[in-house]
Amino acid sequence: MTPRAIYLDYSATTPLDPEVLEAMLPWLREHFGNASSLHAWGRRARVAIEEAREELASLLGVHPAELIFTSGGTEANNTVLHSCCFHSQLVDTVVYSAVEHHSVIHPAQALAERGFQTATLPVDHWGRVRCEDVAVWNRPRTLICVMHSNNETGILQPIEAVRRSAPEALLHMDAVQSLGKVPLNLAQLGVDFASFSAHKLYGPKGIGALFIRRGIPFKAYQYGGSQERNRRAGTEPVALIVGFQVAVRKALRELEHRTQRVQQLNHFLRQLLQERIPGVLFNTPQEEALPYILNITFADAHTLDGDALILGMDLHGVAVSNGAACSAGSMQPSHVLLAMGRSLAQARAAIRFSLSHDTTEEELLYAVQVLEKVLAPMRD
Repeated sequence: MTPRAIYLDYSATTPLDPEVLEAMLPWLREHFGNASSLHAWGRRARVAIEEAREELASLLGVHPAELIFTSGGTEANNTVLHSCCFHSQLVDTVVYSAVEHHSVIHPAQALAERGFQTATLPVDHWGRVRCEDVAVWNRPRTLICVMHSNNETGILQPIEAVRRSAPEALLHMDAVQSLGKVPLNLAQLGVDFASFSAHKLYGPKGIGALFIRRGIPFKAYQYGGSQERNRRAGTEPVALIVGFQVAVRKALRELEHRTQRVQQLNHFLRQLLQERIPGVLFNTPQEEALPYILNITFADAHTLDGDALILGMDLHGVAVSNGAACSAGSMQPSHVLLAMGRSLAQARAAIRFSLSHDTTEEELLYAVQVLEKVLAPMRD
């Protein structure tokens, strides 16, 4: 089998869209001004930032004043937890689902070490929170963190139902994987905070956004400048912000087409795996999940080496993962799959295929053939 180069790890990151790059280049070259400067170069940069903020806010159904730019989803998540607890002193309790990204779990654990009360919401066998568990924490000065779509399995959480279950608490939603892939109206969802990142939808790395509902007395997490309405100090990266704007605009413009295409690919891949890989188990349900992600494990996982599976496929030119990119190489089993009730061996042997609208059926067929080849000696 001649090795090829097939990328199936789009949930980790995506390539920069050429249209996005073209939009960014002028702000890296001639329009290099600091948006905080009063001269023409600075004013031009400020206009670009505020136009991007207005368009993104409109696409998300919020007011421009409710969006601040960050370096990405990790910073946005950390900002919410730390500011709510320390700087704004809004909460004394943080509750988070067992399948949150580590950029929520680890700050929450750090807060627990500082004396704040924390609790974990259990999930069902597909990784969804139960509203009756959420309702227990319906009280003021409590922050509840439930991600919109899971980065490892693609499962979609019932955010509107979560909001109804805990109307008195503050609600934070990590929507990094959702933006540009499913419709998002933050006013309809009823969240108080939401985190976003550009590089999951063909935008540049190093830029994201945080939604903060108007009326919340939210204070800065970092100091040293009055940028972003005194909520996030630091010189704004104009080129990255413009790239973020164009990436979201294009993703939402093509949302229906991309979704239909990826749904077809997901169904094709699922069928291939069922037909050609004995003992395959699906960690991603067919309904109420992002079609962009298909997470699998194996009935005989105790006989398999999870890292060898990923590396073996890589040697044949197929890029897949077994969980969040931030945790790759940690040798730890997926906390998401363990929370869903999968065994330690099944969590370690899991493979996440994450797709693009540009993925082809031929590429998926080759990837499954490679998986067959890599599995064979382990099973023998």
